[in-house]
Amino acid sequence: MARTLEGKLAIVTGASRGIGEAIVSKLASYGANVVLGYTSSSSKSKAEALAKDLEVKHSIKAISVQADLGTVEGPKSLIEAIKGSDVLRKPDGSFQIDILVNNAGVAHNNLLPAVTVAQFNISYQVNVLGPLLLTQAAEPYLPHDRSGRIVNVSSVSSSAGLIEQSVYGGTKAALEAMTRTWARELSERCTVNAINPGPVMTEMYAHNTPEFKRQLRGWIENSPLMRARPGIDSPELVADAEIAGGRPGYVGEIAGIVAMLVGEDAAWCTGQVVCANGGMLLQH
Repeated sequence: MARTLEGKLAIVTGASRGIGEAIVSKLASYGANVVLGYTSSSSKSKAEALAKDLEVKHSIKAISVQADLGTVEGPKSLIEAIKGSDVLRKPDGSFQIDILVNNAGVAHNNLLPAVTVAQFNISYQVNVLGPLLLTQAAEPYLPHDRSGRIVNVSSVSSSAGLIEQSVYGGTKAALEAMTRTWARELSERCTVNAINPGPVMTEMYAHNTPEFKRQLRGWIENSPLMRARPGIDSPELVADAEIAGGRPGYVGEIAGIVAMLVGEDAAWCTGQVVCANGGMLLQH
């Protein structure tokens, strides 16, 4: 595989599982040195093991860093910890962040009458304030030649009006709005884009309520790439598609789109929300 990101430093938040794990693994396979950001102490051993595995498998440098992005101090502490790691500096001793993937997020689905202030606060703290403060803390270390890349992981929920997602959908809409602003403000430093996954085979998707999954069926049935493929997809997934209306995306399919956006060939693309949902949303 071509190592198109050789020597680049990539930070991926929420990297210990799911989409984040797939993204950090993909970028490492392209030669990037990677930082695996994670929040919970329960993810410590998994993140550390993944970092070591990526180092051995891809001959890159990898570290894992714990930081709570739902706090005011967390994002800055993440950048300071990375900056303090000598192994991630350039050969001349300088420190530069080439790629930042704001992937970490939480989802508290609830119908309007049941939404709580606590759910609202933690959702906006992690999904909106966290990426804002992390990008703010990373900004001094971005390149000055437009070679930097920021990718924000949004969701179809920002546009689809899905039930139970007054709060989650709102946070992702805010993230997309910030994406467009940052694309202008940081234009001499980096490109800034977002992706909008739909249903993806992750723990978060598995925990959705039966009612929420039922209302997704119509969307999935009409998504061009979500039809299950006997002989390609697992028998279990094909069987489940009879109920769900089709298959969710694989985490690797999402990671592949991020990898496209952080490469050199994506230098003329910024301020966009790029489809990562199999055609669930067809937007211009």
